[in-house]
Amino acid sequence: MRLDWRSRLAAHHHIEFVRSPVSVSPKKSEYTAHQLSVLEGLEAVRKRPGMYIGSTDSRGVMHCLWEIIDNSVDEALAGYGQNIEIVLNRDGSVEVADDGRGIPIDIEPRTGLTGVEVVFTKLHAGGKFGGGTYNAVGGLHGVGASVVNALSSRLDVQVDRGSKTYQMSFQRGIPGIFDDGGVPQPDVPFTPAEGKAALEVVGKARRGATGTRVRYWADRQIFTPDAKFDYERLLERARQTSFLVPGLRLAIRDERRLPGTPGADGPHEEVFQHDGGISEYVEFLAPDSALTDVWRFQGSDSFKETVPVLDSNGHSQLTEVERECEVDIAMRWGTGYETNLRSYVNIIATPKGGTHVTGFEQGLLRTLRKEVTANARKLKAGSDKIEKDDALAGLTAVLNVRLVEPQFEGQTKEVLGTPAVRSIVTKVLSRELDKMLNSRNRTEKQQSSAVLEKVVAEMKSRISARVHKETQRRKNALETSTMPSKLVDCRSNDVDHSELFIVEGDSALGTARLARSSQYQALLPIRGKILNVQKASITDMLANAECAALIQVIGAGSGRSFDLDAARYGKVVMMTDADVDGAHIRTLLLTLFYRYMRPLVDAGRVYAAVPPLHRVEVVTGGGKPNEMLYTYSERELHQVLTRLEAEGKRYKEPIQRYKGLGEMDADQLAETTMDPRHRLLRRVRIEDAEAAERAFSLLMGSEVAPRKEFLISNADQLDLEQIDA
Repeated sequence: MRLDWRSRLAAHHHIEFVRSPVSVSPKKSEYTAHQLSVLEGLEAVRKRPGMYIGSTDSRGVMHCLWEIIDNSVDEALAGYGQNIEIVLNRDGSVEVADDGRGIPIDIEPRTGLTGVEVVFTKLHAGGKFGGGTYNAVGGLHGVGASVVNALSSRLDVQVDRGSKTYQMSFQRGIPGIFDDGGVPQPDVPFTPAEGKAALEVVGKARRGATGTRVRYWADRQIFTPDAKFDYERLLERARQTSFLVPGLRLAIRDERRLPGTPGADGPHEEVFQHDGGISEYVEFLAPDSALTDVWRFQGSDSFKETVPVLDSNGHSQLTEVERECEVDIAMRWGTGYETNLRSYVNIIATPKGGTHVTGFEQGLLRTLRKEVTANARKLKAGSDKIEKDDALAGLTAVLNVRLVEPQFEGQTKEVLGTPAVRSIVTKVLSRELDKMLNSRNRTEKQQSSAVLEKVVAEMKSRISARVHKETQRRKNALETSTMPSKLVDCRSNDVDHSELFIVEGDSALGTARLARSSQYQALLPIRGKILNVQKASITDMLANAECAALIQVIGAGSGRSFDLDAARYGKVVMMTDADVDGAHIRTLLLTLFYRYMRPLVDAGRVYAAVPPLHRVEVVTGGGKPNEMLYTYSERELHQVLTRLEAEGKRYKEPIQRYKGLGEMDADQLAETTMDPRHRLLRRVRIEDAEAAERAFSLLMGSEVAPRKEFLISNADQLDLEQIDA
């Protein structure tokens, strides 16, 4: 939507145009300068807070906190200070303390105000506009601290410098003195102060100690009633920063005692400090087993840009300056297909990307395309070209660029806009990744081959899914010859009410064929234990007959290209024997679904059949047929036997223990396991994807040592009677 000239003028100069109500009958009206409202200083921030912090809900509250924290982090980045403490107080305030140099307390010559008052009351004022105070930081606009001050009902700042502690207080951006009476509160009497008197010495500081402490209360006249500090987001930000600034110690303390938080029962503190860099961060973020080691690429290049520069008289002149851009990338591919890319500019997160992310993707795609083309015959890639999603599948990466005065789109700094950064990141990544992919080191060569095979496998999977989608319509085995011959399909075209039973072996298939309802129940037999896809590559998985048949029958593709809407069945039911082998097969099937068809699990469409463990034949007498009772656990069996003895009823010995589905006849299987009126199904759900990922990696992954340790440590919980030996 285009803004007219009044809107552009108002946005730039903080002028509000007041328009009189429209009358039905036209009449003369005067339009003079008296109709203009001029917002001075921090008034504009309070009038239009969304322009500066994005919103006035919890996101806006957290953005204000980020501004204060980032100022302390910038001190650490510049080499001053190694500790930052954040405290969420019970009275609703938050305090951020650092051991940096401390905000200047001397007089700024142009305004005649102390440095503290300039930083907290003047928009676009600070030490990050040049002059060598800061080299490459995230806070560039000089509005962070002053915006937080304007949107706070009270803000107190203390500075340790020159063995003294200085303090200044503000009420909604106005400096003055609060009549506290001992406990700081935002709603106590307030007296505005002017000039140097606003900054006062309140104590002595340890010799040589410097630092800044900021405590503020978010103004409830501005923020919504439900806006609050998010402790989990704060922890995530602190952890992220500790990875990006090696050696920096961040302590988070929650004293609010809010129900449902770690500090519900008392003050809770967590400390983050990592001496490694973004390589450690990649290891922390990676959701899957490693296909490669963490590859670290670094480089820099210079560029020129034309920017307005103020001369000694305060006049702005367009000047061409030379900038330096440093690129730091850590990346590794895993066995999965999800992409986790985190991007930063001067350690400020850019969740919506920007020119640096565009450059990363271009450099990655360009280099991998070149390598795949050069090795097309070996990789059996054909003439098809890989796309961005193929290259990003299974990739975990952290991208951080550092440069002076980056151009962000908006004060929230979510998108980098500096054009020259794109080509620099592309150049650095292309050069370094090309060296890695063509390395003669044995380990690196093996990992490079694995990456290229994975990328080509993703390409083939995507192309297959596209072809399938273009020709897709619901078909059964009678209508098409593309389905596996061993599939016993159903007649119904209604996906929502159709069911696919995965059965173990041909013997179970024979019984299930007679027990099923052919209208809506399909059968697919598998031969024993399928491939463990947690340890296998995508290529091996697709080459495995059982896995390929399952993917083909379900008809929705696999991995990143999986399309839930294309699935041919409303339910997928694993029907395996009730023994250790059956449990193992079920686990392998779940691993396949979790790794390559996860949306099917997330949608609650994967089930495990629960066949009975025992059959008790109760003797009825009187010429009537005996009654059959089925139990599903040892406990239930003992309860049934106890009840029968109490009722004086007899039952045949021995009680039948089912170990395989083939031991049942068709009527028994239908009644106990397949008939919706009587059967019991266990729905498979993923309540905690990360916990499930760790469990699959531990129990089914290629790392033997952690699994061995797990088995040894939990051996005492194993019931030997449950082992089918």
